[in-house]
Amino acid sequence: MSDPSPCLSPCINPRFFSRMRRFLRLHRSNKPHLPRSDSFDTPRVVDFDQEQQGSSTDQMEIRESGEGGLVTLQRAVKRLHFGGWEEKEAAAEEIRRLARMDSKMKKEMAELRVVPPLVDMVGLEAGGRRRTVAVQALIELANGSYTNKVLIVEAGILSKLPQNISILDESTTHELAQLFLSISSLANSNFPLSSPQILPFLVGILESNSSIETKEFCLCTLYNLSTMLENAGNLATNEVVYILLRLSSVEQTSDKALATLGNVVVTLQGKKAMESNSMVPESFIEILAWEEKPKSQELSAYILMILAHQSSTQRQKMANSGIVPVLLEVALLSSPLAQKRALKLLQWFKDERQMKMGPHSGPQTRRIAIGSPVTQREANEGKKMMKKLVKQSLYKNMETITQRANTAENSCSKLKALVISSSSKSLPY
Repeated sequence: MSDPSPCLSPCINPRFFSRMRRFLRLHRSNKPHLPRSDSFDTPRVVDFDQEQQGSSTDQMEIRESGEGGLVTLQRAVKRLHFGGWEEKEAAAEEIRRLARMDSKMKKEMAELRVVPPLVDMVGLEAGGRRRTVAVQALIELANGSYTNKVLIVEAGILSKLPQNISILDESTTHELAQLFLSISSLANSNFPLSSPQILPFLVGILESNSSIETKEFCLCTLYNLSTMLENAGNLATNEVVYILLRLSSVEQTSDKALATLGNVVVTLQGKKAMESNSMVPESFIEILAWEEKPKSQELSAYILMILAHQSSTQRQKMANSGIVPVLLEVALLSSPLAQKRALKLLQWFKDERQMKMGPHSGPQTRRIAIGSPVTQREANEGKKMMKKLVKQSLYKNMETITQRANTAENSCSKLKALVISSSSKSLPY
């Protein structure tokens, strides 16, 4: 055996040895009186943790291994703490295998302090294979165990992230993204996950050539973080908003990116970042036309509602981008929730048009004669502009809407009522 690593020696204290002895005594004391097999008795697995149940096949494997599995765990823990780097790598693989086969041992593994040395292996500059097996072991320990997730964060996993994503291979990047997705569920329990390293790490993966599945892990991690209002404000940077907007236009990642943007836009910083982005509102209007993605339509309509609420500037930008015809299609042919949100947006456009066209009911600061040529000309131009907008929203797209609605009998009745009740003074919604 090679010399133990000096950087892991602080992890060892006298309580470690007492825990190891107690662990072995517990398993021996709980051994049932069963007929002896060819090699050894088969002990009952002690129920240390009820947070996750393994598959029946894996449970059978660990029961068949009997005390051999316990001896394997004992040796793996010893090599992880006291062995050289090659022995630590082999020990991490054994811990991953045992944690996958018997989820009830996870709590006892954590008490034997296997988490800190595994986290230290993740932070190795020349990690390579050692980093990969350590991440795999941590994934199995964190799976279904809130306590182990907390221990992994407290061991400093957030500070062990590499600064340069390019030094990682695709497999390690994928597994790190999976590990952080598992850890990010702590955000729902108000556990602090703020770290200056985690956001650049996730952004680096999203900007890289990683697989769609790896990027989905990162998007889900950002969504979990954004569920807390203080974290959503930290995510509201121009860089993050731009990346999320770009990924929301990709059908494979649109739902997850839009869900995160929906949490970010409710913050003041997030709303300002989106309003100043050149992709808004055109990208969301384009997503509204995705008939095969009703969930994306619902999320896009929600974000547009937040942006348009009490903002005449944003509503004008949306109108200039041709949102009204698209909203008409969504209101007739999309899912019930998307229809409801589209109708709400159309109502706002209708009310705003009536407010512009109708008499001013507020305080009058100055009066201008009705016969004034300037005022009359502006009024006529306004009427013509609104009439043209109404005609465009009704007739230019009516043929397309009718063709798509022919398959549904109720849609035909809606179109008929829409044509009968429409006029140049009422915008349909």
